[in-house]
Amino acid sequence: MTGERDEDVVPATELGYAQASAELDSIIRELDQGLVDVDVLEARFRRAIEIVEELDRRIRGARERVDALLPRLEAVGARDAEAAPGAAEHAPPAG
Repeated sequence: MTGERDEDVVPATELGYAQASAELDSIIRELDQGLVDVDVLEARFRRAIEIVEELDRRIRGARERVDALLPRLEAVGARDAEAAPGAAEHAPPAG
């Protein structure tokens, strides 16, 4: 990706998670190995930051959605346990 013009770069918000992660890995590898020309170093570093921020935003959003869904899942599990005859006897211990 070294040498790509800004207009050729897909915004991080439009990349799939796996694609963004792969690009970030590539940038890190380039930086670690000294493969980035000094003229493009800042652009690559800014791109890495853009991707990290986008991935972090997605992870936080997914975590918030999961946290919001957990009470619903627990409620369904509790209803199922109450409805099943003898379920309390075979249920794993809470905790």
